[in-house]
Amino acid sequence: MGTYLDARTSQNASFANSISIPILAINTPQIFGQVGLITQGVTTNPRVLLKGTISVSLPLALVGITITIVRGVLPTDPLVYSATSTFSLSVLAPQVITFSADDFVPPITPQLTYTAFVSSNLLGTIRVGPESFDAILVSD
Repeated sequence: MGTYLDARTSQNASFANSISIPILAINTPQIFGQVGLITQGVTTNPRVLLKGTISVSLPLALVGITITIVRGVLPTDPLVYSATSTFSLSVLAPQVITFSADDFVPPITPQLTYTAFVSSNLLGTIRVGPESFDAILVSD
């Protein structure tokens, strides 16, 4: 049975249509969430449970939205999770993307930082909210 050690939330936008942040560069990661977990008390088999949601308004074209999570603060840091959702031309309403990821036995430092990024393969995508990113650290 795991022991809870720390949990953090990055809540960038709590409500639908509460923000309007355009993605201005194609296939360029844009941060939407970041959390730091204190690792004091970690024993064996540490693992981090990550989840989140982001909502985007799409241009009227075939578009791919990619969510990536890294252990660190830069898009080039170690990749923990990546997924791409492709939306069709007929999608008019904002799209809510939810995700769940895990980082099993990460290297233990005094603090583990995780950063969530979003990117689009087409201009015209707008982050509209809600946006949330959560992490929980447990160990045996």
